Amino acid sequence: MAFGMEFGGQAGKIFLSLFRIVASLGIGWYLLHLIRQKSHPLVITCFSFIFAGAVGNIIDSAVYGVLFSDSMNGVSTFLPAEGGYSSFLHGRVVDMLYFPLFSGRFPDWLPIWGGETFLFFRPVFNIADSSISIGVMLFIIFQNKFSPAQKKKDETLPEENAVIPQNGESV
Repeated sequence: MAFGMEFGGQAGKIFLSLFRIVASLGIGWYLLHLIRQKSHPLVITCFSFIFAGAVGNIIDSAVYGVLFSDSMNGVSTFLPAEGGYSSFLHGRVVDMLYFPLFSGRFPDWLPIWGGETFLFFRPVFNIADSSISIGVMLFIIFQNKFSPAQKKKDETLPEENAVIPQNGESV
């Protein structure tokens, strides 16, 4: 799924692969629509990040298992003589980035987790996951800039050099 999570065995793998393909086609179509409509460049950038990450994960999960040996216990081999570790659409997305920032212990007084150890930022992820996350975060942060109401408001603001009447004066 994302950040090293797994989903429902072999049936889940096929479902997730097909979902990724359908979602990527939809995002690609919408991205073309945004480009044709001459949407805000930042909206196009956000959806480009999301689209690129989705396609990257599809390529990874579709063909990695066919082309490489299993890398769970060491370094994988490209085009091994015995064949890859999986069939088409059954491969794993390769997560290779891991940045645990710090570890510690929850205080004993904390309900449920009191006294247990923790590792802050445990997920293992890849560039495609990062691309999707960055696109979504940018879209959320700057969504007001894209809204029709904000666009209309920006268009009605007076220009910097315009003369603004004061105290009932006429222009």
